[in-house]
Amino acid sequence: MEDPPYQPRLGLRQHVWRAAIVLAFSGFLILTRAEIPQASIYRQLVVLDVLTGLVAFVLVHWRRRWPLPVAVTLNVVSTWSLLAAGPALLATVSLATRRVWREIGVIFLVVMAAGEVQFRIWPGDPATPPLMATAFNLLLTAALLAWGMFVGSRRELVWTLAERAERAEAERDARVAAARSTERTRIAREMHDVLAHRISQVSMHAGALAFREDLPAAELRSGAREIQVKANAALEDLRGLLGVLRDPLTGELADSPQPTYGDVAALVEEFRSTGLEVVVDTDVDGHVPTDLGRTIYRIVQETLTNAAKHAPSSSVSVGLSGGPTTGIEFRVSNPTGFPALAGGRDRGGSAAPTDTPGAGLGLVGLAERVALRGGRLQHRQRDGQFIVEGWLPWDG
Repeated sequence: MEDPPYQPRLGLRQHVWRAAIVLAFSGFLILTRAEIPQASIYRQLVVLDVLTGLVAFVLVHWRRRWPLPVAVTLNVVSTWSLLAAGPALLATVSLATRRVWREIGVIFLVVMAAGEVQFRIWPGDPATPPLMATAFNLLLTAALLAWGMFVGSRRELVWTLAERAERAEAERDARVAAARSTERTRIAREMHDVLAHRISQVSMHAGALAFREDLPAAELRSGAREIQVKANAALEDLRGLLGVLRDPLTGELADSPQPTYGDVAALVEEFRSTGLEVVVDTDVDGHVPTDLGRTIYRIVQETLTNAAKHAPSSSVSVGLSGGPTTGIEFRVSNPTGFPALAGGRDRGGSAAPTDTPGAGLGLVGLAERVALRGGRLQHRQRDGQFIVEGWLPWDG
């Protein structure tokens, strides 16, 4: 029979003091009963009592594996063996700690019956009425079972509190790990969103300078200066990104230089300065919330960066429309690529697609960002155009 989970495992010390109490109780009964003149039968059966009692002391160690059979057997044996009364007492209390009413009902009847038989075999004071002896037996049995149930209830309470504490610690550790993972993901996403287009611009300018061997010194210096400007801008963006890290003591943002919807126009002008033709069509009503504006900014930034990588000097169309009641719909499209000639530009003056490396995770990050706000994003190629479009709720 399986032991309840709240029952503690007994060590050597617990076994020793329980055995000492049991032995003391049995010895007390032997001394008090053996002195009664009517108990001459005990002196005749002392050998049987001792042998049965020794077996009872061994059997009581199995009280947790078979609680009800062991308790019933020991109480029955205790009717003729005073030495077995101690183990019977321990088995009865141990059974009561389980607090199973069916078992408690059975052992209550057995203990009461064993007590009545003991009173008949080992008579006490002749002046004690049988009814009073029965009442004392009833009171003692009820007290033993109540004490066992109290011990079991206390054990379960302590076990429950310990389990709650362990579960709370485990949940706390899980929340900390999840928060740490989320923070790392957020920082990685911000790192990509903030630096990808800057590094792409540096790569494009450096690639153009490396390819052109006929540039005059003045244009070469101008191009190198442009690369320096873009690199410095990337460093500034990196410093701003590090500002979104949280203070280790307060948990608050140390700095929050994140862009909003109002910064989209400056972003578009920046890409136009690199030779990318950007056509913007906006029809947005109301003041765009900060979080929504930041998401829109990142969408425009990532899509323009991709266009600058794969179709530089092309025409990119950016469409934004909506309002508080309908949300924001966005659509960004650009050619899938330009045919390049050996000079790095075609005859029309358009730059060829760059070989700037990319992880291919930009659109994945955008999709995650949009999904977190409850929106949707999809991208596809159609009629030579690469299209990124979707919808964002006004209040995410």
